[in-house]
Amino acid sequence: MGLRDRIAAELTAALHGGDLELERYAAPPGDPGLFGITPADPAWRVHGQATGMLTGGFAALMLQSLHPLAMAGVDQHSDFRADPVGRLNGTVRFITTTTFGSAPAAREVIGLVRRIHTRVHGTAPDGRPYRADDPDLLTWVHTAEVSSFLAGHQAYAPRPHRLTPAECDTYYRQAAPVAEELGAREVPRTAFEVEGYLTRMRPRLHATPAALDSVRFLRAFGRTPQERLAVRLLSNASTGLLPDWARTELGIRRPAPVRVCWDRPLEWGLGPSQIQAAARGRLAGAGQG
Repeated sequence: MGLRDRIAAELTAALHGGDLELERYAAPPGDPGLFGITPADPAWRVHGQATGMLTGGFAALMLQSLHPLAMAGVDQHSDFRADPVGRLNGTVRFITTTTFGSAPAAREVIGLVRRIHTRVHGTAPDGRPYRADDPDLLTWVHTAEVSSFLAGHQAYAPRPHRLTPAECDTYYRQAAPVAEELGAREVPRTAFEVEGYLTRMRPRLHATPAALDSVRFLRAFGRTPQERLAVRLLSNASTGLLPDWARTELGIRRPAPVRVCWDRPLEWGLGPSQIQAAARGRLAGAGQG
């Protein structure tokens, strides 16, 4: 196995972990899923493009860290330093299940996340209380996440497969109900609304010591040399997806020529998705149950 194949294997492991739990996606036959996402939909296309999701996921974690209350919740309640890959696996499992999974599987993971959120609360270092189930905080986490996923897709999907402006709006509309099921409110539903939301949020965002520490950790972790190399490639590519102001706030200095010429060529071709194949089989099974 060459270096490229070894890195691709590390990326696949980082994305999904061990058991793919394909039964969540394969049955029952004909089940349309909780949100009715089909292979032709922008949400399926964005969430099914592995390189865009990996880079977008890393970018989302960095962008989300700029909200002091969101970062306080992660810092005080998450085990991301002990198991950062596990945290990434959990996020990916939620996204893949709500996008490609059956309706019962999607309801199950949404219920699980809602229960976890009720236990995450405390006081940030600046003295403000926070709760993970706060609707405004949920809207921030969701918007930072989906805007990063879309940025990753538009950067790393083959050019003919990238979304048009109208499809970008459809993507945000298709992603919004998931956030609302978790308790978010006034969720942006178009690219224009997302841009306006991020502009309004900027005065509230800054890099706390915990945020800077988490980003340093995120860019350097790895249990093996191959995993460390894969993470470094991903984190470098992810920084190019961040808004300029977010990179500046986080103290990330990678000149534009480096981001474009060195970081961007990162399409690893991780192979056919067993999850999407199982979901397609379920959707094609209408009338077989």
